[in-house]
Amino acid sequence: MDEIQRLRELAERSYNNGQYTFTDFMSLAELAVYYENESELKYAHPELFGGCELSERKMIRFGSEEELGYVQEFPVTALNIRPLANKFADDLNHRDFLGALMNLGIKREMLGDIFIKDKEACVFCRDNIAQFIVDNLTRVKHTSVKTVIADNIDEITAPDMDDKIIQVSSQRIDAVIARVYNLSRQEALDLFPAGLVYLNGRSCSENAKQLSVSDVISVRGKGKFEYTEELGLSKKGKLNCRVRIYR
Repeated sequence: MDEIQRLRELAERSYNNGQYTFTDFMSLAELAVYYENESELKYAHPELFGGCELSERKMIRFGSEEELGYVQEFPVTALNIRPLANKFADDLNHRDFLGALMNLGIKREMLGDIFIKDKEACVFCRDNIAQFIVDNLTRVKHTSVKTVIADNIDEITAPDMDDKIIQVSSQRIDAVIARVYNLSRQEALDLFPAGLVYLNGRSCSENAKQLSVSDVISVRGKGKFEYTEELGLSKKGKLNCRVRIYR
């Protein structure tokens, strides 16, 4: 079943049966399909959530309290994975944590974003597999770990970011991306037809799109940054602006 047909069926089930329905966690590419067809699905009151404000992988819930008369929260649990002995732990990265989880037989769509800080990770997952992960995830790479239900995700999900001042000819998204990642104009342009650029979580094919302060840009294979502040023109008429790059 293709992505849009699956979304249509969930929307129809929610609307016709008077119940909430949920997708699994969806990637940016899968969410792009939803955004392309968002107006068609609005009758079922879709809402998106991935565990925290910065989540890129998200679930869609169809149904609303106003229509259904009750509330059903998103079936998302946050887990904290931390080394038993921090000083002996490997330098663990996103791939290490994801690989350990998938080695338990867990499908990717059951897992949301993984946030890493100081060798610890916060991973969002579907409620129905949370206890299984707690009971079975004891090692990541060569490091023994303890997995618990997270009681405070704010610190570990807060991003580490680096400020960078750049000069661009305009607020065009392709120009800003080129400066942030030190690309040629053509290299930046090639990202758009390849479907590698996302603006505020939505696929962006318009390379001349004008950015606004607080826009968040993701470039697959490059990283993610926020267009933070415009600082005025240089003597040569270039726009000085500040971006914050996610580490």
